[in-house]
Amino acid sequence: MRILVADDDRIAATVLAQTLRRWEFDVTVASDGAEALRHLQSTARTPMLAILDWMMPHLEGTEVCRRIRVELPLANMYLMLLTSLESKDRIVAGLEAGADDYLTKPFDPDELRARINVGVRVLTLQDRLAERVNELQGALANVKQLHGLLPICSYCKRIRGDDQYWTAVESYIAERSDAQFSHGICPPCASDLEREIEKHKNSRQRD
Repeated sequence: MRILVADDDRIAATVLAQTLRRWEFDVTVASDGAEALRHLQSTARTPMLAILDWMMPHLEGTEVCRRIRVELPLANMYLMLLTSLESKDRIVAGLEAGADDYLTKPFDPDELRARINVGVRVLTLQDRLAERVNELQGALANVKQLHGLLPICSYCKRIRGDDQYWTAVESYIAERSDAQFSHGICPPCASDLEREIEKHKNSRQRD
């Protein structure tokens, strides 16, 4: 899993990044909000967890969250704010800006690990869901449907296609759907056929 750490405090960012790398995460460090935003925008197609310091030059962490949610509403990103103030108003403001979670600093390693695990689970589930949606969309795109007025011969039952050629009904349908045909004879037709055979036998006997 890829994680972005954004903090203008170089020491704090290094400590956090080293902690995450010990847990075998792929970590990128940004030194300000603008750099963090550019990185997130360039990796929008990849599941990403970001830990953003609230107070940063150029763009605050809350503004990074807000812009990501507006500009990339479908991006699979889990955004955490890092703040030294754990006030209710501040937490609410961060969540309303688009953050998924928050962490107070100096961070506790156990709490950090627990919150990171939550983010990884959410990103993994969203990624699987996105794959499933793509599979379903692909399946729906391949579904063929018959619609409109179909000119059909009342005698031989052939259908006139868009190319103005007449084709057997089973061929026409097979080309436009996933239907497959097995040939048989229905009871009314079987009765008609028997009568025709019997009639033919009788006529030959008379001859």
